[in-house]
Amino acid sequence: MGRRDESPPMSERSALARRTGIVLGFVLVSLAASAGVVAASNVAAGLGGSADVSVPTWLYLATGGGAVGASALLTMLVTDRDVIGSYHDHALEPSLDRLLTAGSLLLGVIGLLGLALVFAAGIGGPNIGLVSAAVLVTFVGGRALLTIVAYAVGNPWPALNPWRRIAEALPNGYESYPSSYDSWPAVIALLTFVWLEVVAPLTSSPQALIFVLTMYSLFTISGAVVFSPATWFRRGDPLSLWFRLYGAVAPIQRTDDGFELRYPGSRLSEPDLITDTSLVAFVLALVWELTYSGFIVTPAGVWTVETLVGLGLPPVLVYLILLVGGFGLFWKVYWAAIDRTRERAETYLSRRYLGYRLAAPLLAIAAGYHLAHYVGFGLSLWPSLLDALAMPLHPPPNPTRYALPGWFGYVEIAGILLGHVLAVWVAHTVSFDLFPGKLQAIRSQYPLIVVMVFFTMVSLYLVSQGTMSPPYVPS
Repeated sequence: MGRRDESPPMSERSALARRTGIVLGFVLVSLAASAGVVAASNVAAGLGGSADVSVPTWLYLATGGGAVGASALLTMLVTDRDVIGSYHDHALEPSLDRLLTAGSLLLGVIGLLGLALVFAAGIGGPNIGLVSAAVLVTFVGGRALLTIVAYAVGNPWPALNPWRRIAEALPNGYESYPSSYDSWPAVIALLTFVWLEVVAPLTSSPQALIFVLTMYSLFTISGAVVFSPATWFRRGDPLSLWFRLYGAVAPIQRTDDGFELRYPGSRLSEPDLITDTSLVAFVLALVWELTYSGFIVTPAGVWTVETLVGLGLPPVLVYLILLVGGFGLFWKVYWAAIDRTRERAETYLSRRYLGYRLAAPLLAIAAGYHLAHYVGFGLSLWPSLLDALAMPLHPPPNPTRYALPGWFGYVEIAGILLGHVLAVWVAHTVSFDLFPGKLQAIRSQYPLIVVMVFFTMVSLYLVSQGTMSPPYVPS
């Protein structure tokens, strides 16, 4: 009896070894099949090139989906609640009051100067996207690199946010924020920005970009003045919500006492992160917007757009229909999985509550896809950004770009796989937090894992199709 307490029986250990071997085999095959073929798809935005996949499509999809399923198999072997709980409960909490104050002031000044530079370069600089500081700061600095910092290190946006600094200097707080609004203004604004990024020449015309930034500035400062900056930038502002949710994946988290260092993604298992249906929608929008930007530059996406335009629909309306329709499909698939989770777990927990708790793991998938799409893009244009910042009104006519090595595809595919593995682990952690029985917790994970495999295979399928220029898009 004593030996049985100290170590598992030989049959259990051999089964564990076999399963672990299967998992490692899936991961190695996935890396070998996919290395070098996942390049950032920035063709829709107009700043990147195209890349084709040479691996057979069936193998590409099978290995990608298999890696997610295999990681789920491995996490299900971990049923010790102390081990699961220690992942997201362990934290290092240094006191950094003075550093916080100084850092917040410094980043605030940088944010305001950066916003002023963007407007100055967009108005007085060259009207060429690839050399414009306004375009490069917005898309390379913000959309790519600053977002990567948010989920890989920690969220710097609360200190950088120049619009919040401006709103706090103005009289504010005239109305109470309607509870029925939740974060729906941010969801609608995010989808609008994704649509404008496709149909408007934001990356080729700095003046068009400045016009959109002006409209956004009026929108978000007005919201902050009416409802107070604290409320608006917590609930209604799309950029703040973008960085806050991506930042929840990061190892450095902000607390009331300063910072704490945690395991990556451990914040995603906490119940106070996703607290209403609109936040679920925002999470799904983060996953969908990357899939959408990939779809419209594939042969299938180009054919779909041209067919609908051929029926007499305006191109701008076609891109809007595809954006909203695809988001609606992701929404339906997710909530169908939540319904199946509730049935399999045989729980009295409400559908909404389960939907809130299980949406956060998808942020790890969004972070992995963002890294795959934008890390190469950001690094290759990093020298152009530095040149533009050094001379914002008269940048060099021939911007410098880094040529990435062929092995860089390993980094991109590793980002996707790590995002999915982390998402599976967090979902596993949440399930054991929600359900008292081990078998009940494991059964409840199956529908969400199917959704993750679905998201993986859809995205990998789009990447495998190669890219084309999206039709009817202004240049």
